[in-house]
Amino acid sequence: MKRYTTKQINSNWKIKVAGIYNGEKVNTLVGVAGFLRMVGDNDLAERLLDRAFDRMDDVVVCKLRRGIKISFYAF
Repeated sequence: MKRYTTKQINSNWKIKVAGIYNGEKVNTLVGVAGFLRMVGDNDLAERLLDRAFDRMDDVVVCKLRRGIKISFYAF
């Protein structure tokens, strides 16, 4: 993560992951480390965070092709 610090992300967003991950159904809030682990690619994670920070809506939903839905909840 080059553009955003963990403190910036945690102070602006609650991150929820839902879908199928490693053959198991997940529907949980995660921290930055869990978010990075589930996405698996730092460039993709930064693009998702760019989208969330650019829009700054109440909820920003990003769906990945592998069956994971990541929701960023502003608070």
